[in-house]
Amino acid sequence: MHRIGFIGCGNMGRAMVQGIVAQGLAAPSDIVVSARTQATLDAVRESFGVDTTLDNAEACRASTVFLAVKPQMYESVIAEVKPHLAENTVLVSIAPGKSLAWLAEQSGVRKIVRLMPNTPAAVGEGMTSVVVGEACEQADIDEVLAIVNSFGKSEIIPEHLIDAASAAAGCSPAFVYMFIESMADAAVLEGMPRAQAYRFASQAVLGAAKMVQESGMHPGALKDAVCSPGGTTIEGVRALEQRGMRSAVMEALAATVAKAQRL
Repeated sequence: MHRIGFIGCGNMGRAMVQGIVAQGLAAPSDIVVSARTQATLDAVRESFGVDTTLDNAEACRASTVFLAVKPQMYESVIAEVKPHLAENTVLVSIAPGKSLAWLAEQSGVRKIVRLMPNTPAAVGEGMTSVVVGEACEQADIDEVLAIVNSFGKSEIIPEHLIDAASAAAGCSPAFVYMFIESMADAAVLEGMPRAQAYRFASQAVLGAAKMVQESGMHPGALKDAVCSPGGTTIEGVRALEQRGMRSAVMEALAATVAKAQRL
């Protein structure tokens, strides 16, 4: 794998670097990370042994460059590094609301890839949507996919679906955390210690997700299998339906899509 550059190294950038190093996709010496503060760089270098720099231009000397800064910083950062990007650079964006066309126009680079990873990438269970620009060659695509698959799973999608994918996978972990917290609160209300309640609730969600992935069954069928006639679970399902759980979740995801489209 060629030299890889990261401009910015927040939570997502760090998760990517961790995956690359852990899977042996590139030697630490073939990864260069730039950031605004020396403290950030020191932490990354200590954790992963990668090269670090305060100069974004140095990160642009890599063949594949990840823009891992906040969306509101994209325009200024791209303007700064544009003179240092080679014609054959593969530029990878992880920001919502920045289209392939916008990225190409701002950067002058032809080979563009958009990613929407999510925070579970930090524990190797990320789900990343991938949008590939037309100028990318198969070798470029394979390299990017190898990187994102080092911290979870990925799927290539058309660009018009990226906001929906971001809602379904990128934003939804926050909603799942709220669900886990709510279940734990209910257990605490019934007398369970909080730490234990979090263990029970989080493992239940983890196991349920794995059932959906591995059983091949529709989530509704899996739900029905838990609901015995006249039992406790169907009473809980009725309570959730009465409170509009499904509609609330759909509205939350629709709100995230609308926000992404305004960025």
